[in-house]
Amino acid sequence: MGRIVFAAGPGTIEAPKLLDNISEQSDRGWIVTVFNNDYNTEDEVIMILIVATGCNFEEANLETWEIHNLGRSVVHHGRECDCRRASEIIAKIGIKVEVNQE
Repeated sequence: MGRIVFAAGPGTIEAPKLLDNISEQSDRGWIVTVFNNDYNTEDEVIMILIVATGCNFEEANLETWEIHNLGRSVVHHGRECDCRRASEIIAKIGIKVEVNQE
């Protein structure tokens, strides 16, 4: 799979390495929640979700709709370290994001 890079201002943001091994997935139970704001466009949110979580366009589009219309959306489930990495990437464009245990 090729790497995905998202241009955000003066730098770039590279997508995190996705888990390859089922045993690496055993420490699940964390979520990433993204909150609506008045300054990021829907296209920006869709792109950053794809980069940060590795989801496809359709999932990112649905999550962006939820963020916009419901005020928030859980955009990722996984290990704590993966959720924190995804939240750091998402936060780089100014979106409020939280990581919590399920």
